[in-house]
Amino acid sequence: MSLRTLVKLYRVSKGGEKIRKAWELVREAAKYSHNEPYWDFLRETFDVRAEEIKDAMRFLEESGELEIKRSVDGKRLYVSTLKDIKENPVRLDRWLRLTSKK
Repeated sequence: MSLRTLVKLYRVSKGGEKIRKAWELVREAAKYSHNEPYWDFLRETFDVRAEEIKDAMRFLEESGELEIKRSVDGKRLYVSTLKDIKENPVRLDRWLRLTSKK
């Protein structure tokens, strides 16, 4: 599924479905996180604006699903977070949380 389609599905979904769609969008966006300049690459290749991906990431952070990396001065590091998701798709703490629910 294309990034553009995932953005549209994320926007119209609600509740738990919105969290699932946001994760799909973020994971798909993470696949391209090593292309530089990242936000320009997404815009030119998929017609997806930076704000659309950032919105999904902020939503996941507010839902307690994701922690966006921060710089020393407190600014959010979206691309670094996406690179980390690409390199480590399932974090240990998330894996533990998922296995403890079973």
